[in-house]
Amino acid sequence: MNPLNRQTLLGVVQILLGATVADLAYQVTHLHGGTLGDVRRVSGQATLTGGAVRPFDVVWKTQQKWLRPGDPLSWRREYDLYRTDLGRLFNPALRWPSCYLADMDGSQTHLWLEFIDGVSGRDLTPGMLEQAALELGRFQGRLSRHPEGLQKTSNLGDIGFLRRDFAQWHTQAYSEAYLLSDACRLPDHLKQQLKTGDIRLYAGKSFEYSALRSQGCALPEHLKQMIFDLDEQQEERFASLDRLPVVLCHRDFWIENIFATDGGILLIDWDTAGWGYAGEDIASLIIDETEPGCVDSYIRKLIPAYRQGLAEFADVSGIDEGRILDLILIKFGYRMVQTYLFSDSFDVKQEQVNLLQLLYDHRSR
Repeated sequence: MNPLNRQTLLGVVQILLGATVADLAYQVTHLHGGTLGDVRRVSGQATLTGGAVRPFDVVWKTQQKWLRPGDPLSWRREYDLYRTDLGRLFNPALRWPSCYLADMDGSQTHLWLEFIDGVSGRDLTPGMLEQAALELGRFQGRLSRHPEGLQKTSNLGDIGFLRRDFAQWHTQAYSEAYLLSDACRLPDHLKQQLKTGDIRLYAGKSFEYSALRSQGCALPEHLKQMIFDLDEQQEERFASLDRLPVVLCHRDFWIENIFATDGGILLIDWDTAGWGYAGEDIASLIIDETEPGCVDSYIRKLIPAYRQGLAEFADVSGIDEGRILDLILIKFGYRMVQTYLFSDSFDVKQEQVNLLQLLYDHRSR
C-alpha cells in the first residue's frame, strides 16, 4: 500500500474547496481494490488560512501496471482519459466523478477523485437502473452525432474488443498435463473427469469449449446447442452487429460501477472504455452479477429505456431485444458455462441453467 503524501493531499483539498488550506486532520479508509489496484477514501477536516474549518471527502485510486489480453494500455486508461477533455462531454444527468489530480509514478497511476454519496450495487432500484439505461442511451447517442468531441481523446479501446474477448473461448488452450498438475487451479471434480475421459480436450480450444462438448457436461442439450449455434454462426452474428451504430462504451457497465445520486447518474471505473456496439453496455447491465430473479424484468424494461434515450439522436431500428440477447450471449454465454462447470454447488449450477434457459426462452419468442 502506497503511503499518503500529505502535501499532495493538501493540494487536492485546496482544489476541492477552492481555498487555501493551512492544516489538515484526516483518516484513510480502504474501499476496494485488488493486487493491481487500490482505492481509498480520505476524509477529514481542513483548516483554512482564515481559521475556518471545512470538511472534505476524496477518493484516492492507485492502479498498478498490468497486461489485459488484447488491451495492453487499459491499466493507465483512466489516467489518460482524465487528462483529456472527455469530461466536458458529460452533463449532470450522466457523468464520471470529478478528478482533482491525475499523476503517474513509473508503473502506477494515482487519481484523486470526487467521493460519491449515492446508491450503488444491489441497493439500486429498478427505477434507478431504468434511469441509468435511459441516460446512457442519450449520452451515447449525443456523442455519436457529434464525434468531433472525441477526436483528441487518447487511449480508447477499439471496436474489435468484443470479438477478441469472444475469441478467447476458442483459442486459449492448455495441455492435459498442465490441467492435471498441482499448478493448475482447475477444480478437482473437473480434473477427475479429465482422468476418466468424461471430458476430452479439443486441440487448440479452451477447456470450457471442450468440456461443453463432452459427455461429462450435464447442461441440458438445448442450452448447449444455443452456444454451439453461436460458435458456428459467429461470423454472421458479428456481421449483423457491424451494422449497429458505433458508440463510446463504458464496457464495465454493471451495478457496482453505477451510482444514483440526487444530481444524476455517475459512472466509475473507465479502464475498459472504448468504441463499441450500441447495446454492449446494456447487455452487461442486464446480466452481469445481476440477481437471477431480476433478469427477465431487466430485459423487458432496460432495453426499451436504453432505446428511448438513444432514439433521441440515432437510428435504433436494429437495436432490438434479439440483438441485445446476442450481445449477452457473446459477452457472457461462456462465462455462465464456466461458472456451471467449475462449481460443485447444485444451487450455483441450477442458477446458471435458469439464466441460460431464460435467454433461450426470450430468443424463442
